[in-house]
Amino acid sequence: MLSISNQVAIPLAEIELTAIRAQGAGGQNVNKVSSAVHLRFDIRASSLPEFYKEKLLQLSDQRISGDGCVVIKAQQHRSQEVNRADALERLHSLVKSVGATRKARKATKPTRSSQKRRLGSKSKHGQLKALRSRPPD
Repeated sequence: MLSISNQVAIPLAEIELTAIRAQGAGGQNVNKVSSAVHLRFDIRASSLPEFYKEKLLQLSDQRISGDGCVVIKAQQHRSQEVNRADALERLHSLVKSVGATRKARKATKPTRSSQKRRLGSKSKHGQLKALRSRPPD
């Protein structure tokens, strides 16, 4: 089970993990060993609550395909186990980021003294620029 919060968890049976060969440098080892991990998670077919599904599908994340599958490729480490843990952690952080509720922004007005300070500095700057101009004939 991949635990997202106290109430929400993803069963590992819903997550498809496949080992593939990693790209890039690595010498002879990279041609022989399948150390990279390809994670696929179908959002629509999962047991996540509807709130999480809707929010995940609304995300404009390149890891989420058009048919609602999360695809994560982990290949930074030399070990397959570490790459597997990295892929699961990245899926965990993606789903958890959707579940976090953001605090509503409260509109505020600037104080009267801050407005006076701003206007005072503006007029001071304008006077300084006027002193730089050519004197009248």
